[in-house]
Parts: sequence; structure tokens; C-alpha cells
Amino acid sequence: MTDLQRLPLHDLHVELGGRMVPFAGYEMPVQYPAGVMKEHLHTRAAAGLFDVSHMGQVILRPRRDMATLVVAFEAMMPVDVAGLAEGRQRYGLFTNDEGGVLDDLMFANRGDHLFVVVNAACKAQDIELMRKALSPVAEVLPVTDRCLLALQGPGAEAALEALVPGAAAMRFMDVGVFGELWISRSGYTGEDGYEISVPEAAAEGFARDLLAQPGVMPIGLGARDSLRLEAGLCLYGHDLDQTTSPVEAGLTWAIQKSRRTGGAREGGFPGAARILRELAEGPARRRVGLRPEGRAPMREGTALYHGETAVGTICSGGFGPSVEAPIAMAYLPAALAATGTALAGDVRGRRLPVTVADMPFHPTSYKR
Repeated sequence: MTDLQRLPLHDLHVELGGRMVPFAGYEMPVQYPAGVMKEHLHTRAAAGLFDVSHMGQVILRPRRDMATLVVAFEAMMPVDVAGLAEGRQRYGLFTNDEGGVLDDLMFANRGDHLFVVVNAACKAQDIELMRKALSPVAEVLPVTDRCLLALQGPGAEAALEALVPGAAAMRFMDVGVFGELWISRSGYTGEDGYEISVPEAAAEGFARDLLAQPGVMPIGLGARDSLRLEAGLCLYGHDLDQTTSPVEAGLTWAIQKSRRTGGAREGGFPGAARILRELAEGPARRRVGLRPEGRAPMREGTALYHGETAVGTICSGGFGPSVEAPIAMAYLPAALAATGTALAGDVRGRRLPVTVADMPFHPTSYKR
């Protein structure tokens, strides 16, 4: 792993027994001694601390005024940026001219600038994309001296409030600055929780303070993946890519009325022709949840059949510890996407039953 970058908290992960693996160009802890199953269930029951410092943090600072920046940033995606209030965060999607997804991201209105968090594997591409689109109206400033931690689970509120008074009052998708900490009430597990940007120099001490709180445990990539899968959330490069539209992916909730046909700021984003057409007419294929029969998971790449016809491939799959069963996601022709549709997955040459199922597989518990 000599050509991989190391997280600023690498030594802490090793001290905690983290098993380090390559992920998105970094050495990342996939699990700790407790193991993926216990880490997953602990996050659902108490609180888990994740190091997500591999993600890209970017400040967009307007050269003239926020209104001009907002117009330019909104032109990059089918999402309402202008309607985002100060102190709030929203899920966004960079799209290409063909209506495919270049990356999914989070962006926050911090009053005099926007704060953006992008996926690690797309970080360089996204920064270049933003510089190309926004440089006339904004400075695009990658944040290179801060870590990003995610504290997730029903115990997250009490644990963070003990260290950062006022954090408990935040609602889902609120953002705030608490001294040197930049905090959002969000995450990618389906649980209540927070993402916390902390200066690199203070990160180890803050992480240790969090881990010293009752019920907080370090959690690795393995459980992060099973948690987001149970929540029915997409992972870029697996469930989203440059050929997949937001409508196919079931992300129409992220496209506000103002950007749709007849809306106040209809279209005007890359791929608008395809995306607006699919919103009106429906896409040719859809992302669906799947429940394989039995206990054996169907992993990414498993071919799916309807009768003798190949109809799709699993894009994410594994065992769901909270639902105590295998779960998966795939793209299927729209005619086969209804809940209850019976299919078969090819597992090592055997056709095994799998059924289209509703998502999320496990209920979410965000603090609204």
C-alpha cells in the first residue's frame, strides 16, 4: 500500500486495531477487532465514530456576492441551490450533458460562502469541474488541513452535546460553526448523527474525547457500507455513474419543484433534456431493492434473470445485520421494477431466487 495516501489519524486507527485496506487512494480501516457485524449493530444501538477524512472538503467563496455564486453553482446540477437557507445543507448531484451523474455531494449555505463535501474518488475531478464552472464568480478552495469525522447512531446526540454544547439543538441537515468545529447534522448510515470537520492538529484529541464518551465505538468501512445499504443509499461508482441518471437512480426527491418542468427555474443544468423527459415519462430502468432467499448474500456483479432473459446486474449487495438477511440493489427494466417481482440471481452457476423489495430495508431515524 506504499502508493496510497494515509489519513491524518492513521496511527490512531492502527492503535485501535483497525485493519487497513486500500480505498479511493487511501489506507482506510475496514474494521476493528469487534468485527463488521458488531460494529454495524453497535452503530444502530448506540454510537459509531467513522473517519471520513478521505472525502473532499471545498469552500466556494464568492468574488462579488453570494447571489452570483448561487446562480452559477445551481447551473451545475438539477438541485435548488437558491432556496437553501443559511445554516442549512442539501444533497446535490453534478450531472453531465447526457444526464448521467458525475458525483453526488453535500453542500451547505454558510452565509458568506458555500461549503461542499464530495466523494474521495471524484475529488480531483470535482474540484476541476467547479474551477472551470465557477472561477469567474468564486474562489474554489480545497480544504487540506482538516479531518472529517462522522458520529452516527442514537447515542450520537448525547456524546457530542457533552463535548460541544448546543449540538443537540440542531435538526437534520442543519449546519453550524462551534469554535473550530464545522458541524452538520447528517451522515450516510440512515441513523441520526453528525459530520464534524475538525482542524488536523486537533483531530486526534477530539477523536479520543469522542471515543471516551459512553457508548461510542470506532467503526470501519465494512459497517459503513452495510449501514448505507440497509438505508437504501447509493455509493458512487457502484450504484451511480456517468451513464446513470438521477431519475433511474430513484433520486427524484433531490430534484426540487423549482428545477422541474414548470418550475421557477426550470432546467438550465447539464443533461436537463434527458432528466426532465424521464421525470415526465418515466425512465427505461430503475434502481430497486432486492431480497435474496436464504442466508447467502448476492454480491455486486451477480447477474439477474427473469426466466431465461438476463435483465440486470447487482450493483451493491451483502448481508444486512439489522434485518438479519441478505439484501441488494440493482437496476432493472421499469416493467420488472415493481415490488414482489420474482427473479433469479446467478451465484456460481446456480440460479437462486431473489425478489424485488421496498427500500429502505431498515427504517431511517433522522431528527427532523
